[in-house]
Amino acid sequence: MSENDNISKQFQRYLWAYILVALSACLGNVVDGIIVGNLISEDGVSAINLSKPIVQFIFTMHLLINAGAGMLVGYALGRKDTAEARTLFTRALGLSVGLSLLLAVVAGAIFPGKVATWLCSNEMLRPLALDYMRVLLLGAPFYVLMWGLSTMVGVDGSPRLVSVAVIVDNAVNLCLDIVFIKYFDWGITGSSAATVVGHIVGIAILLTHWRAHRRLTPVMAGGGLWASCRRIVGQGAPLALASICLTLLMLAANTIVLSTAGRIGIFVFSVCMNLLQIYNLFVSGTCQTLQSLGAIQIGKNDSIGFRTVLRKALRFITVSMFMTCVFVWIDPDMIARLFGATEADMIAECNHALRVFALSFIPFCYIYVLMIIYKLYGQHHMALFISIALSLTVIPVLWAVARWVPQWLWYSYLIAYAAEAVMIFILHKALHVKFELPKR
Repeated sequence: MSENDNISKQFQRYLWAYILVALSACLGNVVDGIIVGNLISEDGVSAINLSKPIVQFIFTMHLLINAGAGMLVGYALGRKDTAEARTLFTRALGLSVGLSLLLAVVAGAIFPGKVATWLCSNEMLRPLALDYMRVLLLGAPFYVLMWGLSTMVGVDGSPRLVSVAVIVDNAVNLCLDIVFIKYFDWGITGSSAATVVGHIVGIAILLTHWRAHRRLTPVMAGGGLWASCRRIVGQGAPLALASICLTLLMLAANTIVLSTAGRIGIFVFSVCMNLLQIYNLFVSGTCQTLQSLGAIQIGKNDSIGFRTVLRKALRFITVSMFMTCVFVWIDPDMIARLFGATEADMIAECNHALRVFALSFIPFCYIYVLMIIYKLYGQHHMALFISIALSLTVIPVLWAVARWVPQWLWYSYLIAYAAEAVMIFILHKALHVKFELPKR
């Protein structure tokens, strides 16, 4: 088998494994929304969307620690430096567990009511949001562990085990959603509880990786603790910064839409954000593959292999976005009804908004992948700029449109991402950026 064929085979293994990993971050919310919309109400779907900034913030912690460490571990394994890979893995594990436990205690056990008030200004929706997000916050360590172990097990050469873990995780979530809501009568609390239990089962499966693999066995922390932690955080910072900006965007967008378009508007926006989860499924899988397999090629200083990975990643994301967009444009009515929409006004507004957002998310996906490419090529300033602008560009546009032309509210994302693409092009040319592999 030629080297190119070997990379192609590895790309497919990593890609589909990481796409399934992304399901643990997004499908839980999508499934929750569908089941809650049909078993509880449309307001339940809105309450879940109002809680999504919390999920995104937890995901930020994962990106800051585990995604950055995963890239460094990939570099180390590419150089066959197992000792460094083990040290980085151990410290990433300790950081992620510690920070997520702190979040669970402070926000989930002590101040859940204040968090709910901060995220939801609508008194009708707030009790539902509180019930959903309380369990979500208490389960934060299981979210971070599921995502973090998935990243490390995949980098350590067991993407199939990751696939199995995520499939079982989501199957458990799906089944318990119905059991907890319909038969235990837990209401919307049962939806978040089902997600947490699913993650616990997924973690148990991932831990079986260490029965046969020893490369990433945890080790006792020695010297250089702060230096390695700084490396981990520094590597994951652009991704985490993009995620925290996305958290701010979610919070601002929910507030603006709720105050501008009311109950119908926030439901429509919630459905559109669930559509974004589908796009993120493909983007996350593509980016995780680029980070893991691309980092290994860079560690080997294999520019041809890296370009092969990059070319396949861009081809996959293009095809997946095109197919998703076509599906949405053909039958947006079905998507609205899938989330429990029954009112004619809601369905009509969903039809229009979904088609607009299906187009809006295309530039978003390319820009996000481009950020990973800049990062891998060592162009940290460009990656940092994109990570900040990717979300923060939307907030002023959304605010301005809501204030002066509210009938164009759903076009805000498309306008913002198009403007950002122009800014990236101008900055790229102004800085004379060159794509050359960094030395490792």
